Amino acid sequence: MFSTKSFDSGKICISDAIHTSLSSCLVRQLQEGFARLWRGTNAGLALAVPTVGIYLPCYDLFRNWLEDLTAQNIPGATPYVPLVAGSLARSLACATCYPIELARTRMQAFKATQTGKPPGVWKTLLEVLSHVRSTNNVQNTRGYRFLWTGMGAQLARDVPYSAICWSTLEPIRRRLLSLVGEESNGLSVFGANFSASFVAGSLAAAATCPLDVAKTRRQIEKDPVRALRMTTRQTLMEVWRDGGIRALFTGVGPRVGRAGPSVGIVVSFYEVVKYALHHRYATSE
Repeated sequence: MFSTKSFDSGKICISDAIHTSLSSCLVRQLQEGFARLWRGTNAGLALAVPTVGIYLPCYDLFRNWLEDLTAQNIPGATPYVPLVAGSLARSLACATCYPIELARTRMQAFKATQTGKPPGVWKTLLEVLSHVRSTNNVQNTRGYRFLWTGMGAQLARDVPYSAICWSTLEPIRRRLLSLVGEESNGLSVFGANFSASFVAGSLAAAATCPLDVAKTRRQIEKDPVRALRMTTRQTLMEVWRDGGIRALFTGVGPRVGRAGPSVGIVVSFYEVVKYALHHRYATSE
């Protein structure tokens, strides 16, 4: 569902059209080189490990703390605990790891030169900083701020995403685990978490697709002055003017197709590891 439009002498691609299919997009990428389909994979791995390492444990901590707090003071607010805990945990993880997310998006958007390999994570970040410092209109003291360009759009996407995801995931997961009862094992824990996470991740990805489009637009903006001045609302309005409602949901199919399995795999393996460690600790006593 992506098509590309060239800016800045063909170095950057923006997914702002909606009339081509995912298959035609894959064919175009293959024509530019098979390895391009994995552009930004090292940045993705560098991003995934610290993000998950911060996100999921912090969610558990916030959820447990808020459940105790609401149970004692506001019992009626307990169902909303996953929403708040997921939002807080995602905000913390996003702010910490955002420069790597910026590098990954730029590595995936920029075309490789004919003479060399695409830049890596750190080289991409250094190029961003050097480009900003060479621009007379941007003060050097604001250079590092550019590494967090578009974080507002990222938070505007990820906070609602996490709120929807965990609010959906927790009731489904608890219902499935209650069917197993005391006879739960590693396989049932994996199955319940994967099923609940798959549904929740797919639903959240579809609902927040316009915010993902806005985030990508801001991250791949080449003009540092304009990038620092762009807002999520302004970007969404530009996308709306360019292509209407369909443009806001550009790429919703691939996004949902990726989010469901990825959330399912990450959450289910995390919960299985927790279950195994807890079981091992309980049997050793």
